[in-house]
Amino acid sequence: QVQLVESGGGLVQAGGSLRLSCAASGRTFSSYTMGWFRQAPGKEREFVATINWSGGYTRHAASVKGRFTISRDNFKNTVYLQMNSLKPEDTAVYYCAAALTGSSWDHGSWGQGTQVTVSS
Repeated sequence: QVQLVESGGGLVQAGGSLRLSCAASGRTFSSYTMGWFRQAPGKEREFVATINWSGGYTRHAASVKGRFTISRDNFKNTVYLQMNSLKPEDTAVYYCAAALTGSSWDHGSWGQGTQVTVSS
């Protein structure tokens, strides 16, 4: 499995932008489907976005579509989440996850999370 470390979180005003990064260890990064999830206080973890091994396929949750963009750089072993037009309801801990194609996220690797706080 890969080890994942997120960065880029912080405090931002509504309407602002942040870019999250998730650096992965290991030589097999390009074998993994990558995803971003988030969990707000008192709420369940929710899916945000996913990208396939090549970057040729992406899917975003309806709540972030048009505002967030997932991308990856397999040479840098890094996946990104560009977040624009942030809203207070985007406040959460954001987690990066990696899973082999066809496998459940629950059986994959997870980072420690990075806090994103959007003030109104």
